[in-house]
Amino acid sequence: MTQSNHYDAIVIGAGPAGLTAGIYLSRAKLNTLILNHGTVGGQLVLTHEIANYPGVEPTSGYKLASTMKKQAQSFGAVIKTISQIPQISTEGSLKVVKVGDASYTASAIILTPGGTPRMLGVKGELDFKGQGISYCATCDGEFFTGKEIIVVGGGNSALEEAVSLSKYASKVTIVHQFDHFQAFPAYVEEAKANPKINFIMETLVEEFAGDGKLERVLLHDKKTGERKWFNTEGAFIFIGYQPNTEFLKGLIDLNERDEIVVDADMQTSVAGIFAAGDSIAKRYRQVTTAVGEATIAALAAANHVFELKRTEKVTA
Repeated sequence: MTQSNHYDAIVIGAGPAGLTAGIYLSRAKLNTLILNHGTVGGQLVLTHEIANYPGVEPTSGYKLASTMKKQAQSFGAVIKTISQIPQISTEGSLKVVKVGDASYTASAIILTPGGTPRMLGVKGELDFKGQGISYCATCDGEFFTGKEIIVVGGGNSALEEAVSLSKYASKVTIVHQFDHFQAFPAYVEEAKANPKINFIMETLVEEFAGDGKLERVLLHDKKTGERKWFNTEGAFIFIGYQPNTEFLKGLIDLNERDEIVVDADMQTSVAGIFAAGDSIAKRYRQVTTAVGEATIAALAAANHVFELKRTEKVTA
């Protein structure tokens, strides 16, 4: 049986951006539905510690996400977990979201699908995913207690998580393809001051190998051209995220990196469809930027909905 439900606004995704949008929309007395595929909180719940969220004492990403979820629900937002990727279309001013047999309509949509960790795409990576290779320090760090591991990457996430992983691992080796890091100086200094952390620079990881579990990686020194095996019991990969926007192709404009293109009001190329968070085209990706963008998107979406209601009253 097909179910059909109408809402003032529908939010796709329940990471920090989606939950923030839900808070603002529902607090504006708009009937709001948040559809989420995966864990509520998104990538936020995988973060070991949030120490730079204004006005909040250092806390875990999981706790912050839980607070955001409760806040959204307290204002009336409905959060539904979906097992399928939604299909979105437009019918005049209405937006239609189909998930399996269920169909939802709304006057406005806010897209906050976030992203998924990028893979290196080298030999053996898929074979040892979950068998020594991880993309989440918070999820798997404890499994590597007392072991020697590597961290691949050179941005903020790589260095932050390397420090976090040093609480469990006996030794952490950061492997980075360039001769310098892209992380903020404070993160670099903290990692360099940690006695458990070592560095291999200007080096690529070309292969993962082992007997049933990860035991070694093939490193390619870009300066000398030398290739050699490096023994390790685990590998954590932090090289950025791929926006979860495949389902939006053909609906709205995406850039060459498949990021959502938005204007100053966070509106996409389709009127009434807004976006925020890690899936939009931008330079910086932080929890604070996500919630800021979602605030703008929600206020603009609310204005869009109220304007449609005023127009409908005039023409009625």
